[in-house]
Amino acid sequence: MSAAASALSPLRLAARHAASARVAAAAATTTAPPQPCALLAQPNVRAFASSAPAAALSTYDASTPADVLKSAPGSGGNPPPHLLTLADLSPAQIQSYLDSAASLKSKWYASKALPESLSKKSIALLFSKRSTRTRVSAETSVTLLGGAPLFLGPSDIQLGVNETLYDTTRVLASMVDGIFARVGGHDEVELLAKHSRVPIINALSARYHPTQILADLQTLLEVYAGPGSSDLTKLAGLKVAWVGDSNNILNDMLVAYPRLGIHLAVATPRGDAYKRDDIVWGTMQDGLRAGDILPGVAAGQISWSNDPLEAVKDADVIVTDTWISMGDEATKDQRLRDFSGFQVTEDLAKRGGAKPDWKFLHCLPRKGDEVDDEVFFSKRSMVFEEAENRKWTIMALFDRIFGHRTL
Repeated sequence: MSAAASALSPLRLAARHAASARVAAAAATTTAPPQPCALLAQPNVRAFASSAPAAALSTYDASTPADVLKSAPGSGGNPPPHLLTLADLSPAQIQSYLDSAASLKSKWYASKALPESLSKKSIALLFSKRSTRTRVSAETSVTLLGGAPLFLGPSDIQLGVNETLYDTTRVLASMVDGIFARVGGHDEVELLAKHSRVPIINALSARYHPTQILADLQTLLEVYAGPGSSDLTKLAGLKVAWVGDSNNILNDMLVAYPRLGIHLAVATPRGDAYKRDDIVWGTMQDGLRAGDILPGVAAGQISWSNDPLEAVKDADVIVTDTWISMGDEATKDQRLRDFSGFQVTEDLAKRGGAKPDWKFLHCLPRKGDEVDDEVFFSKRSMVFEEAENRKWTIMALFDRIFGHRTL
């Protein structure tokens, strides 16, 4: 067994192997998946037949890393840890990162004292998309941990002009101690992980956005468990309503929240553009079937519909995101029509039956269509606390993965 495989728990290995088998079967399927509105309370609910193209499938398998990964100086022959989605982490690991984030935040406000775990280390911030919160959180985190951040945007390097992603990966990995990558397709960050000899953290891809959901969890803990608390069992039974697009934010919620005992009710518009991602859906089910659930809690329930009123019923938290993501500008008018009735308002929450003290989250930037000013600037809104927590959760990831080369 490889070093990477031996580092994984039997449950995580079982889930990974089940996912590999399911993904292979998905590639051979050409029928479109059905989209019922169904409550999926048990991990043995049958997964969709998938129509996912082969190009969308993962090329990264931590149990069989490329030989190049073993050549990193100081690695001891072990491949580096990578974080591409919260599905890569057990509930115990998620808990541990949130413990670290709360501790780092507390130490900073108490004494400005932080570990210098990135001293004499350089971290590449490889961004193919513009960013505010992710970039600032990353640069400040590297700096405060004693390291040197190198921001590499589309106009800064040869990538995409006359150099391939593979070549860029090999070069960067020979010069820096970690790569924080905000990319386009998820296959791009998987290629980075396959060929890099230093750790890769997914800053955002088309399929997943793990750092955002860690920040959301820290924010929910501060609201429902108290400032400084990081005990995830305090969130068990919480109902989160997602009212919006089927996107990377939702996908990382799906692979994380049920395993933490958090219920998730999803409402997206009708149509192929908003259908759920079959690979993500299968990954979620694989984790539940493997029993990869936070100790002491029952698995969270998942419901999916096209009705925002149904989703917000009894919700403790309502979450949304922009309806017009980067790359969707050409279809803006159609998307605005598709999302008619999905704007988060006090009236929508009241008509749907959300709990009286419901809270609101949004990853930002906000464009004004998906939530009105009354909610966005109200006491319900935790969006700016959520934005700050991007810094502390990213710092926790950098400290451990880049600073100590471990998940």
